[in-house]
Amino acid sequence: MADPGARSIWLIADDYGFSPGVSETIRTLLETGRLSGTGCMTLFDDWRDHARALAETDGRFVIGMHLTLTDFLALSTGRTMPDLKRLLANHDAEAIGLEADAQLARFRESFGRDPDFIDGHQHVHFLPPVRQWLAGRFADLPTAKRPWLRGAPTLRAAPALVKAKVIVARLLARGFDAEMRRHGFVVEGPLCGFYDWRRPGAFARAIDLFIDRAPDGSVVMCHPGTVDDVLRRRDVFTDARNEERDALASEDFPQRLESASLRLKRAAS
Repeated sequence: MADPGARSIWLIADDYGFSPGVSETIRTLLETGRLSGTGCMTLFDDWRDHARALAETDGRFVIGMHLTLTDFLALSTGRTMPDLKRLLANHDAEAIGLEADAQLARFRESFGRDPDFIDGHQHVHFLPPVRQWLAGRFADLPTAKRPWLRGAPTLRAAPALVKAKVIVARLLARGFDAEMRRHGFVVEGPLCGFYDWRRPGAFARAIDLFIDRAPDGSVVMCHPGTVDDVLRRRDVFTDARNEERDALASEDFPQRLESASLRLKRAAS
C-alpha cells in the first residue's frame, strides 16, 4: 500500500560545466543516483569537453540548460555580460534573446536535442525578456516536447537566515508560473534549496530542512562540486560546494530520504 505521506522531488545540481571539479562531481553523483539531474552552463570555452563526458555518463537523469546572462563572456557577442544588478535595471530583450539562442544552440549541438528543462543562473529565467524568449522559441512544439521550467520559490523550506533572499526571488518570479503555463509549458516546483552558503556547515543543516519540508513536486536546487583553480577564478561560491558534495555522497543520504518517505524524480525510462 502506498505511503499517504510519500513525496517526490527533483534534486537538480546547477552549474554543470562551470569547472572541471564541479562537472566531475556532478557526474559521479548522477551515476550513483544521488541526483535527479543537472543544469548546464554551455557558454564557457571548454563546454564541449564537459558535454562529451556527460553524454557518456550512465543513469536515469534529466539534463537541462542553466541559462546564464550575467558576469561572463557572452557567446553571442564575446563581451562581458552585466552583473545581476545592472541586468535587472536595464535588460535588453534583443540581446537576451540572442544570447539565449546561442546557449541553446550549443546545448543542441552537444546532445542532439532540446534540454529536458530550462532554468537560470541567478534565476534570470524569471525576467520578462526571458519569458518572452521562451514563449516564442518553443511556440511550435506541443507541451510534451517542450523543456519544463523551474518555477517560483517557496518560503516553506527556507532557513530563517535566507528568507529575505527568497522573498526577493519570489518578487522576480511574480506571475511566472501562471504565465508560462498559459503559454503551454509544464512548470515544476516550487523551488527550494536556498541556504546561507557563506556559513561553514550550513548545507548539512539545510538539507534536513529541505528533506522534511519541501512540498511534493518541488525542485530542490543544489551546487555540489570539488573546488579547483578554474572555479576559484570564476566564482566566490567555492568551499560550500565541497560540503554539498560530501553530504549528497554520504551513506546516510539515501537512508535519510527513505525515512522521510521522499523519492527523487528521474528521467523517463
